[in-house]
Amino acid sequence: MVIEYKINKKITAEQFIDLLKRSTLAQRRPVDDKQCMQGMIENSNLIVTAWLKDQLIGITRCVTDFHYCCYLSDLAVDSAYQKDGIGKQLQIKTQDQLGSKCKLILIAAPDANSYYRHIGFTNNERCWVLNRDESITA
Repeated sequence: MVIEYKINKKITAEQFIDLLKRSTLAQRRPVDDKQCMQGMIENSNLIVTAWLKDQLIGITRCVTDFHYCCYLSDLAVDSAYQKDGIGKQLQIKTQDQLGSKCKLILIAAPDANSYYRHIGFTNNERCWVLNRDESITA
């Protein structure tokens, strides 16, 4: 099995949605809102993809300044190819695109905490989230 990794290769919202559905990430993303999914792809400034021939089987989707921080918004690998090291390689190739002082930041899926700890991430309890249907209060 030869996996090809590509940096910022254009993909469609349909390809992205299909991959999320083949991974475990679709349950936590708005895959039924094509406009949102399209915006997620178009407005990311670092995307690393994994391909098996012409099939998208993995992705890291990021927003970054390339120097201080990189928010890794999505890491998805087709369930049929999980535990083959593809997710780890996607993260390594993502980090390779960043400056020497740039840190990777992500919010882990509930079942993924042990995975990220295992590959070297440090847990940081200082993350805060304001959902879109909530307002900043006085």
